[in-house]
Amino acid sequence: MDLENSRQQMRKGILEFCVLQVLSNEEQYSSDIIDKLKQAKLIVVEGTLYPLLTRLKNAGLLQYKWEESSSGPPRKYYSLTPEGSEFLQQLKQTWSELEFAVTTIQSQPL
Repeated sequence: MDLENSRQQMRKGILEFCVLQVLSNEEQYSSDIIDKLKQAKLIVVEGTLYPLLTRLKNAGLLQYKWEESSSGPPRKYYSLTPEGSEFLQQLKQTWSELEFAVTTIQSQPL
């Protein structure tokens, strides 16, 4: 088995949850989202983030607005919709259950 492939699949699996969590505090510009993910050691490139943002927006979980920028073209700022906030709460519950399950299994004697 390819360890790096397994790692990538695990990261992909939690990326949606992490992006929604980043946006739960305040609206964000895409590069700000990437910066926050990088600070948490979850490295994401624009080519991965933009399709995810589009999918989340098309699913009704995100919305965006354009704002003028003093240093270039207008910027698109993303935020959660009420449906996105509810979806995030459900993902948090799922994460808690998964975390408990993995921690329990890891603590069992070999």
